[in-house]
Amino acid sequence: MTIPEISQKLLAAKQAKGLSFTDLESVLGRDEVWIAALFYRQATASEDEAKKLLETLGLSLDLVPELASSSVKGLGPIVPTDPLIYRFYEIMQVYGMPMKEIIHEKFGDGIMSAIDFTLDIEKVEDPKGDRVVVTMNGKFLPYKKW
Repeated sequence: MTIPEISQKLLAAKQAKGLSFTDLESVLGRDEVWIAALFYRQATASEDEAKKLLETLGLSLDLVPELASSSVKGLGPIVPTDPLIYRFYEIMQVYGMPMKEIIHEKFGDGIMSAIDFTLDIEKVEDPKGDRVVVTMNGKFLPYKKW
């Protein structure tokens, strides 16, 4: 996967400042997952958000237009090669159809929005090994009949 140049600059500046995505929540008033998506150009900032972020990271405001422009969604090859991202692909391969059936059973024929959507990632400590809790929360959109 090729990481965009702007993403590399943002990530390097974040690391140099010793900041986490959680730290940036208070600067932008946005969730850490949305901020990380912005870093990878999977989200679009307002001009004000872009300026605040760049000032916090000590980067040139010349990058504001790129952060505030509509982004192209989706990265990488069809089958991801990064092990962590691949696990999510694997989860969808194994549980995608069961999830689809249960959603249709509970809601009817439709989809979960990826636009009216939030994603939350939590760490739950466990003596047998810490757990990753991923919560996807999307609006149900029924298919229109005409």
